Amino acid sequence: MATNLDVDLAALDELVRLGSFRSKREAVDAAVREAIAYRRQLKSLDALGAIEFQAAPRERPSAGGEA
Repeated sequence: MATNLDVDLAALDELVRLGSFRSKREAVDAAVREAIAYRRQLKSLDALGAIEFQAAPRERPSAGGEA
């Protein structure tokens, strides 16, 4: 499906160069996928902040020096 977007061409050209993309289309597709992944990570971090963690008790090494 063709879509017309008004994008910053200088930024797009830099993305193509930095990402070694073969085309502007490939760069835009990758940028959209990366943006989606980033937003999903942010949502996951928000969810982690709502979970209460309790540290498990640590086992202490015995005085006998067993390895």
